[in-house]
Amino acid sequence: MSSGLDWESAGHDWPNRAASRFVEAAGLRWHVQQMGAGPMLLLVHGTGAATHSWRALAPLLARNFTVIAPDLPGHGFTSAAPAAGLSLPGMASALTGLLQQLDVAPQIVVGHSAGAAILARMCLDGGISPRALISLNGALLPLTGVPGHLYLPMARLFASLPLMPRLVAWRAGNPALLKQMLASTGSTIDAEGERCYLQLVRSPRHVAAAIGMMANWELAELERALPRLPVPLVLVVGAIDGTVPPAHAQRVAKRLTQAQIVSLPGLGHLAHEEDPAGVAALIEKLARETGVLAPLD
Repeated sequence: MSSGLDWESAGHDWPNRAASRFVEAAGLRWHVQQMGAGPMLLLVHGTGAATHSWRALAPLLARNFTVIAPDLPGHGFTSAAPAAGLSLPGMASALTGLLQQLDVAPQIVVGHSAGAAILARMCLDGGISPRALISLNGALLPLTGVPGHLYLPMARLFASLPLMPRLVAWRAGNPALLKQMLASTGSTIDAEGERCYLQLVRSPRHVAAAIGMMANWELAELERALPRLPVPLVLVVGAIDGTVPPAHAQRVAKRLTQAQIVSLPGLGHLAHEEDPAGVAALIEKLARETGVLAPLD
């Protein structure tokens, strides 16, 4: 898929550009941002997003951590992957390969939405062994009801039509429509965030990756495997999330004795973009509780 984002043009004012570099790993050219010093912390964004999602949170975390945040395959400025590479096991394997190439072993991992599922799969497969997995509105369970019967077949249909990503990019590039899409998440984000999302949805390659990811996403196996998750799981839930039902966290917690739920009143699916200071403080608190950071005097 061509028509991806060009770093020299689309990336000239990308958030935290000074922290960006490109790394060859797992057959892909990855866009990775790294900043700060201290224990290693990995940030993994969700479907249809990119490193811009951490634009305010990452610098706050960099006060206490070495923060690493990649664009997932086909997303943002990372090169496209074959369809099989957009599945949950494919994404987990590719990201493991990136970490091996970087020679890093994160002690705290934070995943938003689908990013949390990728990190859970990596933990289950032995690709990472962090002290804790922090799920920000994590998409860890299959969708049920009408969305479950509608979205997956639609995504698979769209993925089978070569011109669909260009059509979707053209249609979704309407700023008014983008505002509606963002509002549906239950979140209100800043103008810079809207600008970056608009850049992303206007890229056919990025759209193709998002569609392909949804079309190849199977969470039933992950749901069955979650009770074997070998690390503590913290489910951070935006109370008005319009994308992943907050009730999903309750279902997950019932299956994992080592899981805890932290609710964020008044915040939606993009809680970390709405209240980066609050989410950073929460992550730092959890890192101290797990011994990754020293306790405060």
